[in-house]
Amino acid sequence: MYRFSNSVIGFLNLFTLVASIPIIGGGLWMARSSTTCEGFLQTPLLVIGFVVLIVSLAGFIGACFNVPWALWVYLLVMLVLIGTLLSFTIFGFVVTSQGGGIVVNGRAYKEYRLQDYSEWLRNRVKDPQYWRTLRTCILGSNTCSKLSSWTPLDYLEKDMSPVQSGCCKPPTSCNYAAATTTEQDPDCYKWNNALPFLCYECDSCKAGVLEDVRDDWHKLSVLNVVVLVFLISIYSIGCCAFRNSKRSETDYPYGHNRMSKVRPRWDYYWWRWWYDRRDQLY
Repeated sequence: MYRFSNSVIGFLNLFTLVASIPIIGGGLWMARSSTTCEGFLQTPLLVIGFVVLIVSLAGFIGACFNVPWALWVYLLVMLVLIGTLLSFTIFGFVVTSQGGGIVVNGRAYKEYRLQDYSEWLRNRVKDPQYWRTLRTCILGSNTCSKLSSWTPLDYLEKDMSPVQSGCCKPPTSCNYAAATTTEQDPDCYKWNNALPFLCYECDSCKAGVLEDVRDDWHKLSVLNVVVLVFLISIYSIGCCAFRNSKRSETDYPYGHNRMSKVRPRWDYYWWRWWYDRRDQLY
């Protein structure tokens, strides 16, 4: 039974070793694609795929072939992964704790304000280069073109995604029949009827993107908690497998059959010398 942990670790790492191949393949396929949105994911996918591949290979070799140093590397990397994932999960909960939509009277959709989100997220979308890439992603997804066939009644009765609400129409509060001197939401003046422009430069559009990010990050954080529990369980089993691999270096399944920490006292050698030579002296 004391080899059971080795078998479990070997099987689990064989499974993750095979699973890392499509992850790496997906990252390489995205690297060849010219679509900007896919370029966002290629680097994380490749990093995750290669880390899983190396960790799984070290764990499989160490558990199945009783290689203690491979298991030691496996446990070290696993500990780093657990710490990194835990930090990432806590960070995700903190930066996505703020935000959410505002109910619009007489509408099924909500509207979003940039100032409602955390400063870290706001700074990300305010970066011109970063936002230019996100804007290209939204244009490429044809999110707003799906609303081109809507009637005025549809705008009253149908719901919208956060990106559609923020990027594909001006804020509901805008009144273009009023005099230009009337104080309105600054996004009202950024609106353009042309399909390539619309409200892509509006703060409401950036807020809609952040709301999508917030929703996805909450789902990812819940998944991270499940993965953390799974990794900690594997790490515990891996510690048992590492101990078994160390024991396999000897013929004793319960440890080394020697007292390596005991050292004779200084006078032992003197009495030993005297005992060996006393017959010669007398």
